[in-house]
Amino acid sequence: MPEPARRAARSGAGVSVARAGEFGLIARVTARLASGHATLLGPGDDAAVVHAPDGRVVASTDVLVEGRHFRRDWASAVDIGHRAAAANLADIAAMGAVPTALLVALCMPPELEAQWTEELADGLAAEAARVGASVVGGDMSASPTLTIAVTALGDLGGRAPVVRSGARAGDVVALAGRLGYAAAGYTVLSRGFRTPKVLVEAYRRPEVPYGAGPQAARHGATAMIDVSDGLLADLGHVAAASRVGIDLLGAAFEVPDQMRDAAHALGVDPLGWVLGGGDDHAIVAAFPEDLPLPAGFRLIGHVVHGAGVTVDGRTYKGAAGWDHFR
Repeated sequence: MPEPARRAARSGAGVSVARAGEFGLIARVTARLASGHATLLGPGDDAAVVHAPDGRVVASTDVLVEGRHFRRDWASAVDIGHRAAAANLADIAAMGAVPTALLVALCMPPELEAQWTEELADGLAAEAARVGASVVGGDMSASPTLTIAVTALGDLGGRAPVVRSGARAGDVVALAGRLGYAAAGYTVLSRGFRTPKVLVEAYRRPEVPYGAGPQAARHGATAMIDVSDGLLADLGHVAAASRVGIDLLGAAFEVPDQMRDAAHALGVDPLGWVLGGGDDHAIVAAFPEDLPLPAGFRLIGHVVHGAGVTVDGRTYKGAAGWDHFR
């Protein structure tokens, strides 16, 4: 066999997952995974062993289904790996914890190329490495629908978790990260375009401010959540859990020029992307009003007596966010 063909066979190019076989595929994927600082025993046994110095483990699970959460013609396998990891790692950060490990279950059509799974693993591993975590195990199975289920683990470092139910009237609401970029990228792609690149890339690979979560926890945040489904929808969860109202400051949300230009070309309101768009995984938290905000956070509103989320005292007329069953 010529050397290029040997390299292709080793990489999984042109080889289906059915031909590679379950254990061959596992070997291909795990060979691409490095160990993080918390990994005591990685893939290869019945279960992994992860260091938990705090004595508690923060855990979160998310599922991505092809056609519902991602499309292979919109993003590469590496991109989808980044997205799948980011969605879970952000949940850990929003509890005030530091991510330590990922477990990944992959259900796929037998005809899928083995190389695609290898590149997915590359994306998962690269995103996890951003926070010092690693993929420590998982499972694989045949399925007519390509599905990626990721479980993330994290360490609180001795701190109390920051939950959704701790906001109190008088607190300020602050945001770290960006809003609307991924939602704008989704709209651009859904209309058949591939530019502006900054918006499309934001959809493919979110830029998550992972460090903002633990930083907010150290700074005395009373409640926190990551913006995965839309700012209004996710803050609605905080308001309901805390039994308060949240009033956002309309002037706090500036629409970047490229987003505004894209919205004009597509005939949509860019503020809808900012307030109701998800997948950027910004971190939003409530803080006591007498505390200065930690670096990287900006004021976007206040916690008030009442219920629900308003903008400048009024109910926003647009969509509040993403609903997985609509």
